[in-house]
Amino acid sequence: MNTPPPAAIGAPIEDIDTPALVIDLDAFERNLNKMAQFAKQHGVRLRPHAKMHKSPIVARKQMALGAVGVCCQKVSEAEVMVHGGVDDVLVSNQVVLPHKLERLAALARHAKISICVDDFDNITQISQAATKFGVNIEVLVEVNVGANRCGVAPGEPALKLSQKIASSPGLTFGGMQAYHGAAQHVRSFDERRAAIAKAEDMVRATRDLLRQHGLECRTIGGAGTGSYGFEGTGKLYNELQVGSYAFMDVDYAKNRAQDGGAFNDFEHALFVLAHVMSRATPTVAVTDAGLKAMTFECGMPWVRDVPGAEYVSPSDEHGKLSVPADCTLKLGDRVWLIPPHCDPCVNLHDWYVCVRGGRTQGRVEALWPVAARGMGF
Repeated sequence: MNTPPPAAIGAPIEDIDTPALVIDLDAFERNLNKMAQFAKQHGVRLRPHAKMHKSPIVARKQMALGAVGVCCQKVSEAEVMVHGGVDDVLVSNQVVLPHKLERLAALARHAKISICVDDFDNITQISQAATKFGVNIEVLVEVNVGANRCGVAPGEPALKLSQKIASSPGLTFGGMQAYHGAAQHVRSFDERRAAIAKAEDMVRATRDLLRQHGLECRTIGGAGTGSYGFEGTGKLYNELQVGSYAFMDVDYAKNRAQDGGAFNDFEHALFVLAHVMSRATPTVAVTDAGLKAMTFECGMPWVRDVPGAEYVSPSDEHGKLSVPADCTLKLGDRVWLIPPHCDPCVNLHDWYVCVRGGRTQGRVEALWPVAARGMGF
């Protein structure tokens, strides 16, 4: 059961209950526009990843700016997106259980559905589900370009799967899924660029091999917020599957730009708003945002607008800040925290509180449900 929203439309910042997941709409919209303009400038399709925001409202805003659709990782996420008005979804993942494939095939009656594979037998399964429901499903071969997670080897293994797809009833060969997830948080700009260049060599060779056998890739997809500038300008990838750019988080902000400075292509637009619940000692402030408000696998959140403050440790319901002895934070003061990793943080909340006008004078403009929260099946 969804909880009631932690704020009312029109309310000032100080009236938002905490902890709350807050979108700075001004920064968020600038991020969306910047990526949309980049894709248009470089002639690549934009297919943002909805596993990050889990919101058909956000997805539709991205599509209004030119995105062709969205990516999802789970069938349940895809269902929420389609039911929320998104008509083109790539499940950029493997789906193998028969009942999940039938759900996906049923969904293809209502929207364009694509999926990734790295296994011969899985292609047969998808074909059977598509045939049963009388639909066509586009299938991309996932190629391992360095992430060493899912995906077949480039070259001949990818060719064999592609030929199997092309000859299977109910399926259309769509191309290659070539996302290099392991490169996204390589901190050094030069090392990130080198990792993507190596991936591109593998993808280009595989594309050429497929062409020699009469198979054209409508889609060569991949890229992420940490690497989009390489794939987007390389004239090989034609679909960008970026996600975190819309909100940004601490982990991406730790990447380095070409000049060695901070990666600042996009603004922090997502925050966990907390309040101070204890100032028992001069150098400690305790907030109400801990493990149940954010995840910490990527480190600690950053504290915004409080000079010298550092989030040092979470517990279930508490977040401990180290602050200077002259810090003026008092009980009840709001604290803006930048999540370490936006994707799992979003999955802990039922609502986005959307604020316009800044972090001091802003007011609540909208309340958006995190509609695909918990959709991991």
